[in-house]
Amino acid sequence: MVVDDHPMWRDAVERDLQAAGLEVVGVAANGQEALARFPAARPNVVVLDLQIPAPNGVEVTAEIVRQDPSVRVLILSASGEQSDVLDAVKAGATGYLVKSASREELLTAVRRVSQGDTVFTPGLAGLVLGEYRRLSDGPEKTDDGTPQLTERETEVLKMVAKGMSYKQIAERLVLSHRTVQNHVQNTLRKLQLHNRVQLTRYAIEQGLDADDD
Repeated sequence: MVVDDHPMWRDAVERDLQAAGLEVVGVAANGQEALARFPAARPNVVVLDLQIPAPNGVEVTAEIVRQDPSVRVLILSASGEQSDVLDAVKAGATGYLVKSASREELLTAVRRVSQGDTVFTPGLAGLVLGEYRRLSDGPEKTDDGTPQLTERETEVLKMVAKGMSYKQIAERLVLSHRTVQNHVQNTLRKLQLHNRVQLTRYAIEQGLDADDD
């Protein structure tokens, strides 16, 4: 399902997906249309712009994930702002691309997200990883009840930030695909539990490239 309020962009994405052999089961121009059409369309993946007429992309993400936890949301936005990326992840998005991405990057991201991978534009992955690291390593990690990350979760997420697929990570670490997926989902859940004000402040301080590898 493709959701974007710009007809030319929406049509182009739909054509690219169909040309690649993917079935587009629905399109929408705003949040209201998206929520109205989602139950009947039952898409596996929703390619969603954030800046759409109300409800916005973050609110749509939260609602459709609530309705169907198995759905995969890939944000395709002109914005690479820290707050937008983190809000989308906290709402349940498992992918985030900026609109400067190429056609091939979009198609690859849709396929990977549909398989359960978490996909970010590289610089944005560093931002999210930076917050995971702070949760894992920060001295105040136990003061506010924030769940800590395990060493393995941190290791997996470093690889996610580098753009590696779950399959590649599983092979590198000699783990099953399901185990890798569970590590990432557990960490996303932990991030959602964190105080948003502290999260946003830290993200702004760190910038987008928090990965020091």
